[in-house]
Amino acid sequence: MRKKIVIASLVLMAIMLLGTLAGFLNFAPRNNSLNSNPEQAQEIINNLLKPVSVNASALGNEQSNLTIVEFGDYQCPNCARFQQDTKDLLFKNFVDTGKVKFIFKDFIVNDLPSDRASTLAAEASYCAAEQGKYWDYHDELYRNSNGENTGWVTKDNLKQFANNIRVPDLMKFSGCLESHKYSSLVTQNDNLARTIGLTGTPTFILYNGTTPIAIQGAYPYQVFDQVINEMT
Repeated sequence: MRKKIVIASLVLMAIMLLGTLAGFLNFAPRNNSLNSNPEQAQEIINNLLKPVSVNASALGNEQSNLTIVEFGDYQCPNCARFQQDTKDLLFKNFVDTGKVKFIFKDFIVNDLPSDRASTLAAEASYCAAEQGKYWDYHDELYRNSNGENTGWVTKDNLKQFANNIRVPDLMKFSGCLESHKYSSLVTQNDNLARTIGLTGTPTFILYNGTTPIAIQGAYPYQVFDQVINEMT
C-alpha cells in the first residue's frame, strides 16, 4: 500500500524538528489513476531509485536499504549551500560507511528561455560522465555556483570547469556540450521530478523500501541525521 502511496503526489507538511520549523513532504494519494495502477507506480519508483546513467552512478553501498535521491538545479543557491555546509558530513557518516546510497537527479527550476543555463550545466555534467568524471564535475559546478541567472553558466566556463577537474579529452567534452547530446536525459529527470509533484530545489527523497520521506530545502546535517536514524 505504501508503494502505491509513494508515487501519487506530495503534500507539504510543517513539523517541528530539532527546534526548527522543517519543511517535510510526505507522499499522499491525489491521482486516482496512479493509485489504482500499481504497475505504473512501481515503474516510477524504479525510475526514482535508478541512477541517471551508467557513468553517473550512485554513491555508497549499492545494497543499502536506504536511498537518498537529491533533486537539484546547478543554479540553485540552496543546493549550493547544502553542498558546502552539509554534504561532506552526511557522506562521511552515512554514504562512505555504506549505510546510505546517494543519487542526484536534475530538476530544472531556474532556466531562462534565452539561455537555458541550468539545463546546459546539467548537460555538461553528463558530458563529463562520459569520461568518468561525473561526480567530480558535479562538485566543481557547485564550487563555482554563483546564484540564479547571474551569467556564470556559459559554455566557456563549463569547458574551463572540465579543464579544472582534468577531464581527459577536452575536445570530446566540448563537442558533446555543443551538440546538446544529453538534453533529453536532463528532460527525463526533470519530468520525473514534476510527475511526483516536486515544487522546489533541493528536495531530498529518502526511501527505505516502505516509507518515503522528503526534505525540501538545505537543512543542516542534524535534520538528515535524525531522519536517517529513524528510517534505518
